[in-house]
Amino acid sequence: MTRAPTRVQMADVAREAGVARVTVSRVINAPDSVAPKTRDAVLAAIARLGFVPNLNAGTLASRRSRIVGALVPTLSNAWFADTMDGLSVRLAAAGYQLLLGQTRYSETEEERLVDAFIGRRVDAIVLTGTQHLPAVHATLQRAGIPVIECWDLVDAPIDTVVGFSNADAGTAVARHLIGRGCRNLGFIGADEYRSALRLQGFREAASAAGVQAVHAHLVTPPSGIHDGARGLEALVHAHPAMDGVFCSNDTLALGALLAARNHGWRVPEQIAVAGFSDLPVAAASVPALTTIRIESRALGEYAGELLARRLRGASDDAARVHDMGFTLVVRDSA
Repeated sequence: MTRAPTRVQMADVAREAGVARVTVSRVINAPDSVAPKTRDAVLAAIARLGFVPNLNAGTLASRRSRIVGALVPTLSNAWFADTMDGLSVRLAAAGYQLLLGQTRYSETEEERLVDAFIGRRVDAIVLTGTQHLPAVHATLQRAGIPVIECWDLVDAPIDTVVGFSNADAGTAVARHLIGRGCRNLGFIGADEYRSALRLQGFREAASAAGVQAVHAHLVTPPSGIHDGARGLEALVHAHPAMDGVFCSNDTLALGALLAARNHGWRVPEQIAVAGFSDLPVAAASVPALTTIRIESRALGEYAGELLARRLRGASDDAARVHDMGFTLVVRDSA
């Protein structure tokens, strides 16, 4: 009869590395608390022996899962993926793993995922956006764990918010387009509330400058290049005098540039086009895209640093609202 292989235990790793068992535990659960030379020796022993920690046992003993849950609308958009990548890198350095969930822009799906993450005893939660169902607020307040909302700003967050003002970004684009002479403005955006905030700021700034109407074309998220192309076609056909368009993300804006090229509409002479997020392709498009730059990866990194400090037991940061800001990058398209 073939004997089942014996599972490697933490004590085996301790003997192999020449350290105490508690040191191995610290390397697994709080790597920053162990001297680099000792930590490297323990990690090398773990690799040689093929040790897999029993994380459930550690969770029961310490009441910590070493897992942070994060919710995003979708990972098909590069800007959300960059934020989650930055968050993951910072948390991994502090000994935490990231558990991701996609809400598909659904508040009810967000509620379901928050319940699932709390049920799995995550140590903290990161939410994309600041608009949630009342049940989500209640669940997170009862859980008593750190919560970071991102990709927006609000004066009274659930716990902490790291982001920027979507409405102010829309205002900045409107002022720029109007400043270069545009008077018949359009907006192409996803039908979701962060995009709606950009449209709100865009419309308010346009109205303040005497532009009476902003014509909007909304698409179901997640949006793609062809949505932007069809959006510009629809706007121009309905409003032939349109001379400036703000797209709520760069993907839509690239689609608008494609439609303009296909129809012979000169950019920016006939129609100025601006986007949002400053994807790497924005600078390489023809013409190069004017856009709002969001440091999406840095946003995730900063959120990760805040959480790592909180989870190490550092006193809460007095500031609950962290404004990362944005930059209007002016290029050839507007």
